[in-house]
Amino acid sequence: MPREISFFDAYIPTVLLLVIVAAALALVADRILVRFGFYDLTWHPALFRVSMFVCFASLMGLYVYS
Repeated sequence: MPREISFFDAYIPTVLLLVIVAAALALVADRILVRFGFYDLTWHPALFRVSMFVCFASLMGLYVYS
């Protein structure tokens, strides 16, 4: 995958697209975990949501750039 993607003659980094996809994945995973009542078992749900997003974004970044 290229390091930069041309979007209407403007180069945007691939990481920006990965962050958008990671946010969508985290949102879907969040809805599923809420439905099953997983957040009743966590100490800090907001911290878990942020760390889940960071894990998704990091894993996709590692996959693309390595």
